[in-house]
Amino acid sequence: MKKRRRFKQTRTLEERLLLDSEQLREQARTLAPGPTRDRVFKRIQQNETAIELCERLNVPAEQTPMQALRR
Repeated sequence: MKKRRRFKQTRTLEERLLLDSEQLREQARTLAPGPTRDRVFKRIQQNETAIELCERLNVPAEQTPMQALRR
């Protein structure tokens, strides 16, 4: 059986996505307008969307009325 190569992440997902977005912006500055540059901008947008979703998931939600009654 093949063993998986595992390692611990030293940065959070949000930090890694921000770093990737910064590097992609630098790359986009050097690219001429075209499909390659469009793909870079699309990836930047995907990273920003993922960051926003992570932030929303990490915020504690307000209790629903049923949860308040159970306590």
